[in-house]
Amino acid sequence: MSGRNTLGQALIDAALLLDAKGVNQGMSGNLSARCDNGYLITPSGMAYDQCTPDDMVWMGFDGNVNGRRKPSSEWRFHHDILASRPEIGAVIHTHSRFATTLACLQRDIPAFHYMIAMAGGNSIRCTPYATFGTQILSDLALQALQERKACLLGNHGLIVLGETLQRAVALTIEVEALCEMYWRTLQIGQPILLSDAEMAVVQEKFKHYGSNAQQSGPDGNQ
Repeated sequence: MSGRNTLGQALIDAALLLDAKGVNQGMSGNLSARCDNGYLITPSGMAYDQCTPDDMVWMGFDGNVNGRRKPSSEWRFHHDILASRPEIGAVIHTHSRFATTLACLQRDIPAFHYMIAMAGGNSIRCTPYATFGTQILSDLALQALQERKACLLGNHGLIVLGETLQRAVALTIEVEALCEMYWRTLQIGQPILLSDAEMAVVQEKFKHYGSNAQQSGPDGNQ
């Protein structure tokens, strides 16, 4: 299997996993991953369980397109994110239930829980509404994603970024879980928010979170 076909299958597998986890459904949402001075993106209007690697569409940053299908209608923000964020390897967009519920309120998610820092800051921003597939929506998404790896799209859904496709999938699942927690908290009352100073501490700790390097114990021993 060629490199593009292998990556195409990985996109399909990621999409099916998100479906199985209840983070996406049907033909909604789209995924992309960096590939050969461009990116592979899921096709428009196809159920993921009907897709093959050949259905994934390659799009170059220079505007070239190679594929037998039409690319997702949301290709613009995939293109703009990957072109402007060289550290990012994959982009995931879903219409997950809790993230989309909060997006329909055009509500940022504040630092109600320290795991918000996994998305890169002390909040997950929400954009104003813009029509799907438009350059305006892409511009709004890029603004909301400054120094972040996740944002809500007003009255629309969720975008999550990752250095790899695997990390993007894991963060998408994490952000949807946080959205559910925040939604449930709001049913009871207003949460106590963590300070910017505490969130800065957490972000620093997350820089080394999950590292495979040996860690020193509290007494300095390995």
